[in-house]
Amino acid sequence: MVRQVLVLVGTKKGAFVMESGPARRRWKVRGPYHEGQNVMHMAFDARSGALFAAVGDPWFGSRVYRSTDLGHTWNEPQSGPTFPAETGLKLEKVWHVEPGRPGEPGVIYAGVEPAALFKSTDNGEGWQFVQSLNDHPSRSTWQPGGGGLCLHTIVLDPVDPKRMYVAISAAGVFRTTDGGASWHPANQGTRVNFMPDQPPEYAEMGQCVHKVVLNSSEPRRLYQQNHCGVYRSDDGADQWVEITEGLPSDWGLGIAVHPHDADTIWVCPGISGYKHWPPDAQMAVYRTRNQGETWEKLTRGLPQKGAYLNVLREGMAVDALQPVGLYLGTNTGQLFSSADEGDSWRQAAQLFPGINSVGTATL
Repeated sequence: MVRQVLVLVGTKKGAFVMESGPARRRWKVRGPYHEGQNVMHMAFDARSGALFAAVGDPWFGSRVYRSTDLGHTWNEPQSGPTFPAETGLKLEKVWHVEPGRPGEPGVIYAGVEPAALFKSTDNGEGWQFVQSLNDHPSRSTWQPGGGGLCLHTIVLDPVDPKRMYVAISAAGVFRTTDGGASWHPANQGTRVNFMPDQPPEYAEMGQCVHKVVLNSSEPRRLYQQNHCGVYRSDDGADQWVEITEGLPSDWGLGIAVHPHDADTIWVCPGISGYKHWPPDAQMAVYRTRNQGETWEKLTRGLPQKGAYLNVLREGMAVDALQPVGLYLGTNTGQLFSSADEGDSWRQAAQLFPGINSVGTATL
């Protein structure tokens, strides 16, 4: 029985934890933790109940912090992920932290900028550089997207412990099926047309994928929000099918998948990569319940005038309740919540600093 819902808010000036009961109507806000620092992402580890935070400090660099008391206190890591000297690379930012599978105690993954993957086997105390991804023959051709050359998405197959996916802007989706020994591009069917009036181009890699999500009940089905559309794969990313038709634009950053229904996802479209706000400055979330065949526009409770704001790639999250709760954090500091799967919305709490990420935990 769920007694408490947490919403984990990573902002440009610290981390916040919102607490509510199952009704999700009134929220208590704690924080800021890591005050004044750039918190790119927060994640709940269901294996241990710990929280992890990717924190950028202007003096000590980016590190991954761990809390064992739901964010009231945090450890002080001695160092963050560090590139081997021979790579000639310097860590700029930790973008994403991903707890391992239930059968992998202590395993944590981190995606960083410049694009690379790190793995910890001791809850983030030490980090190992995943050399095999960096050694991919295409590595010298990877180009930065608008946010930098970042590995921002890590998706673990819940059934096959040797299969995982990462997404890099702007290089595309890469997949391993041998536990990270080798990596292969997985972008068939996704467009690369960033310049105005350029016709659709389908390439092996170079895509500016913005976010990839997976529902564990259908481990071979994935969805992605790309710079050039929304896509679905039904075969573990062997092939992608575009499902943008019915949306007001093909550009957006955030995407979320229903935790109990793999046919249902939500996206929050923007105008373009140059105008990072909703069409007509009217904030709207779009939902499909049939794998992208049709879309519903959801606006009740969202600002419909002068909404010059954006939801970043980690800015959408769902909880595990019935009906599902959905949360949107904006780069201008508003956090909107829905306790009815997006049918209606309310602003959940006070104005935050610009929101980088939103996550959830149900206890």
